[in-house]
Amino acid sequence: MALLRSPTHAYFGRAKDGPAADAVTVVGDRVELKAHKGICGDRFFGVRAHTEAAVTFLALEAWEAATTGADPLVARRNVMVRGLQLDPLRAVEFEIDCGTGPVRFRGGRPAHPCSWMDSMAGAGARTALIGRGGLSAAVLTDGELRVGPAVIWSPVALDAARAAYQVTRAQPVDIRLMPDRGDGGRR
Repeated sequence: MALLRSPTHAYFGRAKDGPAADAVTVVGDRVELKAHKGICGDRFFGVRAHTEAAVTFLALEAWEAATTGADPLVARRNVMVRGLQLDPLRAVEFEIDCGTGPVRFRGGRPAHPCSWMDSMAGAGARTALIGRGGLSAAVLTDGELRVGPAVIWSPVALDAARAAYQVTRAQPVDIRLMPDRGDGGRR
């Protein structure tokens, strides 16, 4: 898992003009989260229009399948995970516990790639990342995420082997149709 916060915007205007010269990305081993506000110190913290998408997740397997060795930090997603299928978490509440207590999230819309990805990750990256750009989520409880192993609780089945799969539908999974594995969705 990698964690980052971006106190300033980097990608606005035309991609051919390059990212903002004063853009800051802070990569650390922990981030503090506040319920209904997001990641402390991030550019979207407490911004009302972004509270339902205050944190963005990216499966590194999806990034690697879509790009050719580009640094995943250019995606500017807040939480980069390995071995976590993100799409089934759309429209459901889930928890992540990195050993400091669980933090509860509600999965939101897919985090679609922008046209900047062609400039930052290589030609064709934006198209390759469609359906693999990650997941936006709302923060429902205060807490902390740390780099390292984590326990994920989800009411829906998750399959780590599908973390890189491209999502081709716009609507979230209907959890009533998910198979019950008898473990309450814990993975």
